[in-house]
Amino acid sequence: MWWKPVAMCSALWTAIAASLVGVSPAEAVPEVSTRAAPGARLVAVAMTSPTHATVTVYSAAMRRPISVTVLLPRDRGKPRPTLYLLDGIDAGVYTKYTESGWTYQTDVARFMADKNVNVVLPIGGTGSYYTDWATRDPVLGLNRWETFLTEELPPLLDSRFHGNGVNAIGGLSMGALGAMSLAVRNPELYSGVAAFSGCLDQGSVELRQATAATVATRGGNPDNMWGPLGGTDWAAHDPAANVSALRGKPIYVAVGNGLPDPSLGLAGMASPVGGILEGVVLQCTVSFRRQAERAGVHATYDFRAGLHSWGYWNRDLHRAWPTLATALRVRP
Repeated sequence: MWWKPVAMCSALWTAIAASLVGVSPAEAVPEVSTRAAPGARLVAVAMTSPTHATVTVYSAAMRRPISVTVLLPRDRGKPRPTLYLLDGIDAGVYTKYTESGWTYQTDVARFMADKNVNVVLPIGGTGSYYTDWATRDPVLGLNRWETFLTEELPPLLDSRFHGNGVNAIGGLSMGALGAMSLAVRNPELYSGVAAFSGCLDQGSVELRQATAATVATRGGNPDNMWGPLGGTDWAAHDPAANVSALRGKPIYVAVGNGLPDPSLGLAGMASPVGGILEGVVLQCTVSFRRQAERAGVHATYDFRAGLHSWGYWNRDLHRAWPTLATALRVRP
């Protein structure tokens, strides 16, 4: 059975997951009336270019300021929808939390510049899975990312950057599971979702062990996230188990086969474990699709060649755009 290799990989996951993957003075932000959760507020906005803002938001839920990149379209004549893109397991480590992996590793800024959409890229969240943790972690701190991303941040950014209240969410690796989990838990907020190389099925002990091991590679105690592996909180955050919430929404899912795609050249290479990791995620995706189809949820799937690396995720974003554009109600 296919889960036996997954169980073997989960025992090694701690080792292999470790291979995953100047601002102008801040301008003061005037107080504005918003629908944000009490205590959350914009602290500062630094415009590094007319289409690139680094925003500091105080999260009352996490009791600290959070940095967020906002990419704005060239044409900002009218209100527009918002696309949230979540990072991988390191989530800002390689840039010392100055930018998201998306802007550091991909052409997202250039690709989205001519599209009438705000793109929001949280900076940070290492090992957090962008969820509300059950308990504060001694190493990874207080994580209340679901509250931040769904209650605190959207109204603040919509008010400051003329959002129209239509949102879609996407992510890669850790961020793919995070995005899909947020989408099934908050279907009223997100009109569509894209997930690249994420383990979207958390129904088995083996797959939960694999996810827990990635948290451990970044120093966190996975029991502090959703509790013990057999607990109800794991099921509550499992996209496959709750996929019926996405019925009728545009969904895009991409995953590699664990083999490099020569057409990408160096951009398609990864560390030796990149193939193993993507092979595990492939099995998660096959299982997710099976459960989604049983629930009557249709999605666009891209079972492509590829490893667990940024070159593929950059291309995934381009390929996912027509689906995301439909979700965001803009021309593709």
